[in-house]
Amino acid sequence: MGDILVGTASWTDKTLLDSGWYPADVTTPEARLAYYASQFPLVEVDATYYAPPAERVVENWRDRTPPGFTFNVKAFSLLTHHPTKPGALYKDLRARIDAKNLYQRKNLYQRDLDPKLVDEVWERFLGSLLPLYQAGKLGAVLFQFPPWFPISRANKHYILECKRRCEPFRICVEFRNRTWMSEENQAETLDFLASYAIPYVCVDMPQGYPNSIPPVLAATADLAVIRFHGHSDRWTSKDIQERFGYLYSEDELRVWARKLRELAAQATTTHAVFNNCLRDYAQRNAQRLRQLLADAG
Repeated sequence: MGDILVGTASWTDKTLLDSGWYPADVTTPEARLAYYASQFPLVEVDATYYAPPAERVVENWRDRTPPGFTFNVKAFSLLTHHPTKPGALYKDLRARIDAKNLYQRKNLYQRDLDPKLVDEVWERFLGSLLPLYQAGKLGAVLFQFPPWFPISRANKHYILECKRRCEPFRICVEFRNRTWMSEENQAETLDFLASYAIPYVCVDMPQGYPNSIPPVLAATADLAVIRFHGHSDRWTSKDIQERFGYLYSEDELRVWARKLRELAAQATTTHAVFNNCLRDYAQRNAQRLRQLLADAG
């Protein structure tokens, strides 16, 4: 069985800071990340989805964590065909889109922009992650594709383009369109990813919604990834805290500890990320899951 790294999708969420999970004397960004890294070997950075990080910020992540610590980084929204606020783009690029009156829009999509400008976003975004990669701390760049990204030849080609652009960084992919993992397409999807050694992101999430993906556990590369989104009955809420505010029970975690060991038997390394980010829910669940795995040897 390969290594299992357990972590969460946030270490600076406001409700987490208010929850009391951090000791009273841990009050600075540097101290918080250092404390988090003393509790977990892995963290997922979700802020990079909303805006590309400055290289200095990434250098701080590198410098404030011990050797061997791992960051998974969520890809910038523009690169996954999600809507992107014009103000999230690099400052000099905003002036270029303003000349075409695109800056007045609420959201932009990749298709709205000149391909050369998109190339610059790719280059700068990936360049900002170099400090982590060079320090051996970059696990994978997470490409979470939107509900309007169905299985198709064109979208498979785009996933391969993402892989090519990111090299030598590795990517992992998460779907929110059910066609990828429907009964008739599931084998095709997993075979496609496995043939290019692209890790499939397994998910635990509410079922019965248009964007629900079944909790299929599969390793399509030497890295396996699972993200725990919880089972909130407010999954369709626009309030992030309502969508992800779910605390896994002891029984649920015991079942997942067994399933994770089975998944880890198919891979060299397995990343388990709790994205139920309300107060300290994710941290509490991640710590308990780590204990259950340790107890099982």
